[in-house]
Amino acid sequence: MKKITDFTVKNLIDEPVDLSDYAGEVILIVNTASACGFTPQYAELQTLHEQYADQGLRIIAFPCNQFGAQEKGDATEIAGFCDKNFHVTFPVMGKIKVNGHDAEPLWKDLKAKAPGLLGTERIKWNFTKFLVARDGVTVQRFSPSTQPLSMVEQIEMALAHK
Repeated sequence: MKKITDFTVKNLIDEPVDLSDYAGEVILIVNTASACGFTPQYAELQTLHEQYADQGLRIIAFPCNQFGAQEKGDATEIAGFCDKNFHVTFPVMGKIKVNGHDAEPLWKDLKAKAPGLLGTERIKWNFTKFLVARDGVTVQRFSPSTQPLSMVEQIEMALAHK
């Protein structure tokens, strides 16, 4: 079975990022947007990063413009927005598509491993979250309305499994 750490993605400046660098870590993967009603979740994601990074939690944001055109900016604008408004220090990758035939392969895999309500794989909106266990295979999906800090119990359980 393919692991999340088998994928390579692009960062904001279009350089490859080999997710094998995250092997053995707990990863929280989120599709984000700068002009969404859920955008304030960046603050809670940063709080989780600060509280749990030393225990092995890695948060990776993937900007996406597929929902209401809420991520129109280029790489410089996205990075500036995240830094200025939320002081984000976790990785923000390059803008991607999460749905459709040209969806990012990582996201196709995440959706297949952790389908949404009634088994649907389609991402419904910005700030859908995937918690990936240290094994790189086990994935739990959380809706856009799930506040990141409400996931602490699941994150701590995943961190406890070495």
